[in-house]
Amino acid sequence: MTKKIRIGLLLFPGCMPAGLFAFADLLHAANRRRGLTLFEARYIALQAGPVVCAHGVTLHAEAALGSIALDAVLVPGFWAESAEQVNALLVDQTALVSALSKLARTLRLWSYCTGVCLLAASGRLDGQGATVTWWLAQAMQQQYRKVLWQSEQNCVFNERTATASGVNGYLPIAEKLIERSVSSDVLRDITRLMVLPRPAIAHGAFQGSALIEQPSGWLRQLHGLIEQMPAERITVQALASELAVSERTLARKVSRETGQAVATYARRIKLNQVSERLTLTALPLASIGAELGFSSSSNLQRMFKALTGLTPVQYRRKFGRV
Repeated sequence: MTKKIRIGLLLFPGCMPAGLFAFADLLHAANRRRGLTLFEARYIALQAGPVVCAHGVTLHAEAALGSIALDAVLVPGFWAESAEQVNALLVDQTALVSALSKLARTLRLWSYCTGVCLLAASGRLDGQGATVTWWLAQAMQQQYRKVLWQSEQNCVFNERTATASGVNGYLPIAEKLIERSVSSDVLRDITRLMVLPRPAIAHGAFQGSALIEQPSGWLRQLHGLIEQMPAERITVQALASELAVSERTLARKVSRETGQAVATYARRIKLNQVSERLTLTALPLASIGAELGFSSSSNLQRMFKALTGLTPVQYRRKFGRV
């Protein structure tokens, strides 16, 4: 008889619960597909009762963490735009961090997005590989040196822990769980049934390149401006003028927040736009280059290969989703 896997979906003040809902839906789909209760998901918290989550949504935790028998706990992320905001929540949730540290060592602990920081603070990731949302990587490496950070990875699975980057990090964790505990055939059926996206394997050169992933409002403004400008018109002078700052101030702020020169940062953003179109459309490179304002296809190909190590044709063949 197949043993049921009991999973606690952890709620805490300010957490973003959408991923927990989706995770529970995927487990329900697996149960339905097999006609058996293979997975049981229950909402838990530091204490049973109402929990005010992100955006003022109140959810009910049916049990306290550690009070019921579980095989695994999934820790969701929370809204934060800087390492300082993350640390502020960790201070507020000292009791939760302590409770996580005291859970049985046989319990599997999974987390994604900023929720990984709670596991790191609890010490449960010490000596193990783990990943975290890209813009927190440096801060986490400095703060939790016993963790074997692999921030270039989207997800890292160990025997007792799993971590994934991004707000949709629950998805690879759920997929791996279903594939390992049920079968790859069941996962494939669920993927078709629920129209899950084909896994997007991000090239390392473009990780963290989305506008929403930029760590500050000012950087998001600059990112949006670069996306809108034709590539051949982008210069430090033009960007500084649009933002009403001096070229020196622009260079200093970009360097401080990204560790890159303005030209390098802008080139990466424009080439990320190229990569998205190569991945998600069948448009020829000449059309993509014209749309994004590159001076020539040959110049675009040269820059793209210099950054990724692949020609646009090779990139589309490897990462294309159409």
